Amino acid sequence: MATPAASRGQRADDRDGPRAEDGRGGLRAALGGLTTRGRSFLAAGAAAAVCAYVLGQADLLRVGLLLASLPLICALVLHRTRYRVATSRLLTPQRVEAGTEARVQLRMENVSKLPTGLLMLQDHVPYMLGPRPRFVLDRVEAGGRREVSYRVRSDLRGRFPLGPLQLRLSDPFGMCELTRSFSAYDTLTVVPRTTALPPVRLGGEASGYGDGQQRTLALAGDDDVIPRAYRHGDDLRRVHWRSTARYGELMVRREEQPQRSHCTVLLDTRRSGYQGAGPDSAFEWAVSGAASVLTHMLERGYAVRLLTDTGTAVPGEGSDGYAGASSVDSTETAGLMMDTLAIVDHSDGAGLSRASDVLRAGSDGLLVAFLGDLDEEQAALAARMRGRAGAAVAFVLDSGTWLTGGAVAGAVETRVRQLREAGWTVVSVPPGARMADLWQQAAGVLRETAAADSYGGWA
Repeated sequence: MATPAASRGQRADDRDGPRAEDGRGGLRAALGGLTTRGRSFLAAGAAAAVCAYVLGQADLLRVGLLLASLPLICALVLHRTRYRVATSRLLTPQRVEAGTEARVQLRMENVSKLPTGLLMLQDHVPYMLGPRPRFVLDRVEAGGRREVSYRVRSDLRGRFPLGPLQLRLSDPFGMCELTRSFSAYDTLTVVPRTTALPPVRLGGEASGYGDGQQRTLALAGDDDVIPRAYRHGDDLRRVHWRSTARYGELMVRREEQPQRSHCTVLLDTRRSGYQGAGPDSAFEWAVSGAASVLTHMLERGYAVRLLTDTGTAVPGEGSDGYAGASSVDSTETAGLMMDTLAIVDHSDGAGLSRASDVLRAGSDGLLVAFLGDLDEEQAALAARMRGRAGAAVAFVLDSGTWLTGGAVAGAVETRVRQLREAGWTVVSVPPGARMADLWQQAAGVLRETAAADSYGGWA
């Protein structure tokens, strides 16, 4: 998933002019860049000069000086022009889903007054994104520019640096080569894969649930008005004089109160809760599932938050840490949560107690949990998380079956039954299951529960 802000890309520039502090160090580096051909010319010129001195041959001395001076002149010219090259990198987009390609565009500009010789561009790319791209540019005229591009792709989520760019300069005669490293770099964020979930709606929707609807509170006259204290900037036409006289302070009518559905997605990241690694592991499925639910609920108009077993809530601002009150907020919230899930890793925490404390502080909306292996103690703790949630859905993964590809173990069924008895809607996740199918399955169970217990719905 890429947000509109990320899809525009960003250009990283690295531009250098002539440097006064090059001095002997820079010239020594230029001489150190002599190629085999340049060293051979230099050795041949020196040998010819020695022979000319011994034999007294002036013509041979001239040949020797020519042979020796050519690589030295090439090194000097290359030394003077190597810091008059500007480069830039454009990454589009900066945030992609795992398995999706991003395009990197490199621009090289010769800002010197002399044409360049043979150039080779090489960009540093982590091995997860593919081989390092190399481009050969034959000649760039004075003031000219060249553009090349390549694509990167990763099946693993994470944040990957691109750069710095290396530029290898060569003179037209191939006597000297210099490698120049620039400092600018970009960062590619690879977020988990997301699955489009079916827009299921349950009947008997309770107030406060649904597609971010608004409820009108002042529909039956003044007796039904819920007043609040006057705030600076309120319209004086909304002053409710009866309540003002009753409370002794200026009160205004609160005619409409937007009530948004809340959703908390709990991701269990305990190291002890998962076995195996790689794109097809149980933990990666849980991360991808959490990303799919977060994206889906934001699209349905919910105010959402991401909660991990460490007690960390994202975005962690606003009312009780929820966000997504507008389309702009939803876009920013989705980007923030995807960035968090891109780098989330196993926690060293022993249990779900911190997450339980956060939920105990207040969570009356929908709770969707992705849980790893649970022992008896953690299952009891997860059962108590049901608390005041309007509806609670748990996707339970047995990482052992993901390693072997077998059926769900009996111990897992015991934990599932324990959660169901506490009021959870529980779905066991077999290896390679499709999130959309499990979401539909959980919705069917919730529909039956809502009809029986008059709980709210989710979409």
